[in-house]
Parts: sequence; structure tokens; C-alpha cells
Amino acid sequence: MPPLPPLLGARRAPTDPSGATAPDDSGPLDAALDDVELRTARAALAQGRRQAARSLLVHTGDDWDRRGHRLTVLAEDPYAAAWASDWLAAEPGSADATALLALALVHRALRGKEEPDRAREACDTAAALAPADPTPWLGRLLLARTLGPEREVLDTFAELRRRHPEHHHAHHLLIARLAERPAGGRAEAHEVYDIAELAAAEAPADSPLAVLPVIAYAERYRVLAATGLAPADPAACGHWSGPRARRILRASFDWWLEWEHDEHPRRHIDLNHLAFALSRAGRPAEAAALFQRIGEHATPAPWAYAHPDPLAAFHTARTRALGQR
Repeated sequence: MPPLPPLLGARRAPTDPSGATAPDDSGPLDAALDDVELRTARAALAQGRRQAARSLLVHTGDDWDRRGHRLTVLAEDPYAAAWASDWLAAEPGSADATALLALALVHRALRGKEEPDRAREACDTAAALAPADPTPWLGRLLLARTLGPEREVLDTFAELRRRHPEHHHAHHLLIARLAERPAGGRAEAHEVYDIAELAAAEAPADSPLAVLPVIAYAERYRVLAATGLAPADPAACGHWSGPRARRILRASFDWWLEWEHDEHPRRHIDLNHLAFALSRAGRPAEAAALFQRIGEHATPAPWAYAHPDPLAAFHTARTRALGQR
């Protein structure tokens, strides 16, 4: 059985010769999505100017989903650790700079450029500086999801959830890892579906965790396709045609119609998963509505699970859905 691929990260946006990412155009597959302030801060940081990032994180406050999203995107840059170290030298004890350094070291470790233990220690240092902040634990979870045993994933998730019970990114990482557990029984009986539905049911009615069961189905398809147990086309294997899948899709789409949160920093990730699932389930009218809302903000997951070029898969599905509407 071939090894399972890690959850795919987003590619950086194109850069100009100075190395700065254009702040006014996120481009496709940009992890910043539609966060204009984040793109501006990232571009300034790439030029050695940290004030925009400093101000961005100060104003983000304890909006934990947004803080986690912004710090994670800033930390993805190969030079983020150097920037954060310079920031810490200028402002010793800065919780924001310490968190950025921790997440930057996590990303370096995931790329094989840093010792995982050093990244873990940096996350622990950041957590000690800001005990209420779940973001250092998000760094630990990102590391554990790919490099750690399942027990570490579960323990880290528990610490993170204790600080923010509805943490969006953390739930996605947990579901991605649990989807890799061996299956038993019927195709729609995998425990990751039960866990995702329970988390969605326990969350407030307006929580985007309502879409988590769709995430679970996409992650389970990733595992099946990677191990040769499902064809490259999710529609061909009937992954979305079972009664449970149909119920989950209907409930998630209805939730989106009633509760859509335009302000959530990671909403385009949910929208891409819903559009992917509806496209594969043969529901082009509903998929078309989602593609219109997504615009150009395609995300690598889940399109990369069915095609080596996720952007091409996204555009093909969007063209088909809008043409059949």
C-alpha cells in the first residue's frame, strides 16, 4: 500500500522581482484567500517591514480562527523564521513574534528543513507566553497531523479545543488524520463520518463546523484514491451517491443558504469542499451557486484529491456547473 500524502498546503501567490507578493491580487490557490489586509502585511514582511504584520495581529485580537489563519499564512514563507527572529530581537517577549516564529519553524519542519523537536519547543514557548491563545497549539497540531502518532494528534487537539471549542482549522486537521484510520464494515460506516457529524451537531447553529461532515467525506475519498481503492473520479466510485452522503450534502447546502458567514476567514475552504462534493454528486445547479460565491478563490483541497492539477480540476468543474445551470 503506498504511503498516504499529507494534507496539501496552498501555493504562494506570484511574486515580483523584489520578492513581495502583490497585495491587491490574491490569485488562485493563494492561502491568504480574500484577506486583503493579510496580503498587504505579507508583502511588507517580505520586504523586511514588520509594522504591517504587527498591526494586523494586534487588531486581530482574540478572533482565534482569524489569528490562526493569518499567522499560518505569514509563517508559510520560507523566510518567515528569519523575519520573526528579527522581530523578536527588536521586541523581546512579543507573543505575536514568538507565535510567528513557532509556526514558521513548524512549516520548515514539515518541509524537512528543521528538526521537529525544535518546532515543538518553539510552540511550547509561544503557548507559555499566551496561555489562552490556541494558535501555538495549532502549530503543534499541524506538526502532529503529519509527523506525530495519533495519540499526539488527539492530545494536542484537546488542548486546542479547550481554548477554542469551534476552532475551524483544528477540526479540519483532526478529520484529515482520522480519515486515514482503516475502514471496517460498510462504505458509509467509517468512524470519521460519525465524529464529524457529532462535532457539527454539538456546535452552535451558525457555526461553519456544520460543513465538517462534507470535509470528512472528501478526506475519506483522498485516502481511498491514494491507496488505489477508489478511481480518480469521485463520481465514478459512487462516493457521493450513498444515502448518508446525500443527507450530509443536503444538510450542508441548506445550512449554507441560511447561515453563510461572509466574514469567516476560511469560508472559501468550506465553499470549495461543498462545490467539489455537489459537482461529483451530479447537482450542478447547487454547485453553480457555490462557484459564483467562490469566484477565483480556489483552494488546493479537495480539488487535488482527484486531479494532479487542482486549479484545472476546479475550472473544469466550474465550467461544467455553470454551463448546466
